[in-house]
Amino acid sequence: MNKQINLHHLPNSILGKNTPDPLLYSFQRKSAAHAGSGAIPIQAPYFTERFDTALSETIELSDHRCLYVHIPFCRVRCTYCNFFQHASSKTLVADYFDALMVELKWKAQLAWTQSAPFHAVYIGGGTPTDLTADQIEQLGKAIRRYFPLTTDCEITLEGRINRFDEEMFDKSLEGGFNRFSFGVQSFNTKVRRSAKRLDDKEYVLRRIQELSQSNQAPIVVDLLYGLPYQTPEIWQQDLEDFLETGAHGVDLYQLIEMGGTPMKGMIEQGKLPEPASTEEKAYMYKYGVDFMNQHHLRRLSVNHWARDNRERSIYNSLAKTTAEVLPVGCGAGGNVGGVGIMQHRTLNAYIDSIKANQMPIAMMTQSAASAGLFSMIKAGFDRGVLSRQLLLQHAPQDIFQYLMPLFKHWQKNGLVMVNDDYLSLTLAGEFWAVTLAQGVISALSQADQKAA
Repeated sequence: MNKQINLHHLPNSILGKNTPDPLLYSFQRKSAAHAGSGAIPIQAPYFTERFDTALSETIELSDHRCLYVHIPFCRVRCTYCNFFQHASSKTLVADYFDALMVELKWKAQLAWTQSAPFHAVYIGGGTPTDLTADQIEQLGKAIRRYFPLTTDCEITLEGRINRFDEEMFDKSLEGGFNRFSFGVQSFNTKVRRSAKRLDDKEYVLRRIQELSQSNQAPIVVDLLYGLPYQTPEIWQQDLEDFLETGAHGVDLYQLIEMGGTPMKGMIEQGKLPEPASTEEKAYMYKYGVDFMNQHHLRRLSVNHWARDNRERSIYNSLAKTTAEVLPVGCGAGGNVGGVGIMQHRTLNAYIDSIKANQMPIAMMTQSAASAGLFSMIKAGFDRGVLSRQLLLQHAPQDIFQYLMPLFKHWQKNGLVMVNDDYLSLTLAGEFWAVTLAQGVISALSQADQKAA
């Protein structure tokens, strides 16, 4: 690798445009929700061997580890969602839950699992709250019983506010869940209906308020900006509504138009208006950031804010770093011992594997040698600050200095500020954070290929 990167070898998709308004026009569009990095596929005959090897290595442990449990059911498919797996039914959910509990105990008994405590647990989906109240309580108690957890372990239950009644809340707390994340997306009834959200604004507002005022656990809401019918005025009201609920934290995510979603088909058929353009979403993001600053909410990342110290967002922060994530459940993904794992996404394949006493692995990859470095790059851009010293811990060369011409170019374009050993994102850089992170990863990958 040369001492400094040559900008002439980089495409415009990485360099971006020099424009009077970098927030709007630095790049054409944001095409992904997360930055990716290269990994080498492992062939199916070697899955078991590689899995056993990865989880038998208990000497060089990651500083942090998380548990991810996937619930692959949704009562209704949201129109913007590209991750829908299975419609909920009592029989399917019951059969799946039985298999899930078997796998959970398997994974808990591994020497790797018991060798160090877990810092965060996340129950995601799908819609985990499509489980029954008793199942949620049983799941939480099983995790606490079988897994070593830190004394301050964050245990998050994700879901919808729909049908999340007092019994479900109480039994979730009895199960040990201490953080709740609800995908509100928008409080506006018309916007919610277009996205196939099930409850009207009045109910959602009231229920979030009730849960937040109980003061039994942090309540976090996700809001999407750029949805059909979501005008700037409605977006502004969504933010006011969040503040009114008293919820402890909020994520502001922009709508990413992905192929294969019901929304895309409905727009093409004229059943829904076009969602917001990239420029409109940029303005909505700016308004959101200004709103949070105006009301003095504490910023945890480029798209997440906390009202008070109870909301920590530990899992979301750690999952973007070099922390290891043990996956459990149909459709769950994670990484352990330098191996990426994706479990079966179809119920039949998953349940059949469990019944056959086989790990339900659908895909496995060997992480690239630079995976740790790439993870810290993604984590830095997610926080809004890239540290030279942190990069030095994960690379033999001074990557920060090597990338300096690119950083200076982005600074000239109004995306970042370079100050000694830190790269800080401007408001425009925060909006394009995933694009910038992917740009750094792509630039380093190209340099490695040339060196090889």
